[in-house]
Amino acid sequence: MRRVVVTGVGAVSPVGLTAKESFDNACKGVSGIGKITRFDASNFSVRIAGEVKGFNPLDYVPKKDLKKIDLFSLYAIAASEEAIKNSGLELNREDPFRVGVSIGSGIGGLATIEKYNEALIKRGQKGVSPFFIPVAVINMAAGNVSMRFNAKGPNFSDVTACATGTHSVGLAARCIAYGDADVMICGGTESTITPLAVSGFANMKALSTRNDEPEKASRPFDRDRDGFIIGEGAGVLILEEYEHAKARGAEILAEFAGFGMSGDAYHYTAPDPEGEGATYAMKMALKDAKLNPEDVSYLNAHGTSTQYNDIIETKAIKKVFGEYAYKLTISSTKSVTGHLLGAAGGVEAVFSVLAIKEGIIPPTVNLDNPDEECDLFYTPNEAIDKQVNVAMSNSFGFGGTNAVVVFKRV
Repeated sequence: MRRVVVTGVGAVSPVGLTAKESFDNACKGVSGIGKITRFDASNFSVRIAGEVKGFNPLDYVPKKDLKKIDLFSLYAIAASEEAIKNSGLELNREDPFRVGVSIGSGIGGLATIEKYNEALIKRGQKGVSPFFIPVAVINMAAGNVSMRFNAKGPNFSDVTACATGTHSVGLAARCIAYGDADVMICGGTESTITPLAVSGFANMKALSTRNDEPEKASRPFDRDRDGFIIGEGAGVLILEEYEHAKARGAEILAEFAGFGMSGDAYHYTAPDPEGEGATYAMKMALKDAKLNPEDVSYLNAHGTSTQYNDIIETKAIKKVFGEYAYKLTISSTKSVTGHLLGAAGGVEAVFSVLAIKEGIIPPTVNLDNPDEECDLFYTPNEAIDKQVNVAMSNSFGFGGTNAVVVFKRV
C-alpha cells in the first residue's frame, strides 16, 4: 500500500472563514452559535444555529453564476481553494487524471429545493429553473470543485448523513493507497439552515431549544444538554501520496494512518445502545493504522450534545481503550461550531490535523456539570498545550453509519 499524507487544509465554519481562524477560535472557546438570520424563525421552537458569518460568494464566483450554484457547493469551493493554496500544489503542473475529488454532503441543496418547490406551487412548471437539478444534487459540490481546479481523477460524493465528511476522507485516502490517484481533494460540506431542515430536526426533538443562550446551547457530555445545534460549513483536506509530496518539497502536516467503518443495523436515528458499531469502527481504524489504543494522543469525539450519542460514544470509547480511556484526551469541537452534519467530519478532520501540527487540543466548552455516565476527560472549557502524535476523529450518522479516521505525526 502507498503511504498517504496531508499537505493542505481548508475550512469554512461558524467560527471562521479559514482553517486557521476556525481552529484558533475553537481553541479559544469562541462560540459560533447565534440567532438564526437566514429566515424568520420567530415562530419556530428552535431559533438558533451555527451559521457561517461574513462569507461572500462573490469572492468565488461571478454574480451571474450565483443562480447556478448552491451555498453548500460554494463552501466546498472556498475550503478547497484554501486547502490547495495551503498545500503549495501547482495543479497546472500535475497530470489532471491523477488528481481526484471526494467531497460529500449529508443533505445537499435543500435551500434550492425549498426555493423551487415554492416557485412550483406559485407559478407552476415555468417557475422551476432549468438549473434546479444540477444546482441541488449532492455530487455537484465535488463536480464544481473538479471543474474549478481541472481535477479529472476519481470524482465522487459520499452521502452518509453525519458521517459523510469522514467517509469522504477515508475513501479518498484509499484511492491514493490503491494507486487510483496521487492527490485527492476531500472532505464534507453542508448548508441546510432552512425552515424545512430546522422543522424536521426540531420535530424529532433532536435540537436544543436553549434559544435565549445560544452560545451555551451546545454542551456535549454535560448533564444539562438538550440536543444538538444545526450548523453549516465545509472542511477539506489535500491528501497526497507520500513520495509525490516529498518530491515536490511539500510541508507534510500529518500522515493519514487509518480508516474504519461499520453499521449499527439498529435504528433510523438512535445509535446502538451498546455502541457496538462505533466500537468496531474505532477498532478497525486502529487496526488499519497498525497502532495500539495507547498510541492515541487525542480523540475528536462525535460529541453531538444529544442525550444518547454522548453516553453511547463514551461507552464505546471505554470498550476500545480500556483503562487508557481515562488517560485519553478527548474533546468535542461541536461545542463551538454546532453540528455541521455532512461537513462535520471534514472540519473535525482538519481540526485533528491542526492539533497535531500546532500541539494544542481545543476544548469542549459549556462542560460545566459532566453527565455521571460521561466520566472521561473531555478537555472542559480550556484548551490544552500537548504534543499530539496520533489523533483520531469519530463520526456517526443516521441509519447507523459509523466512520473513524486516524492521523499521525510524521
